[in-house]
Amino acid sequence: MGLYLCVFEDDEELEGVEVGSYADFGAFRDHVTRELEPAGKVGSRFPTLIMHSDCDGEWSAAECERLRDELATIAKELKVRPAVAFTSDWQRAVAKSIGLVPQNAFESFIDVDGEFLVERLQGLAEFAVQRQAPILFQ
Repeated sequence: MGLYLCVFEDDEELEGVEVGSYADFGAFRDHVTRELEPAGKVGSRFPTLIMHSDCDGEWSAAECERLRDELATIAKELKVRPAVAFTSDWQRAVAKSIGLVPQNAFESFIDVDGEFLVERLQGLAEFAVQRQAPILFQ
């Protein structure tokens, strides 16, 4: 089952990111926790991203502001860390099809279109902040 994060206005979808499977999103969050948060302090640096359940729900407009800020820090720090292997066959296939060879950890996490996941999430969070709208988990 895939995870889709999106912003709606009334019944109209305005923006969205097809993350991949829930397991892919979990692998991304696990990497952030393991590599960027102090040992034993899950969610201490990035609580909005890490502590939010990935089941149906939402990041509120206020949470999107915090998420945007967290993602900026995550992006900066992942860009100076070594690349890691893709966790899914579909990621390997997409990367191969577009000629992507990650040069750092930031480039090691992609969405279903082969775009960098953190960058796409940053854009979605910024869009949600501008619209003062939540990001929905679907």
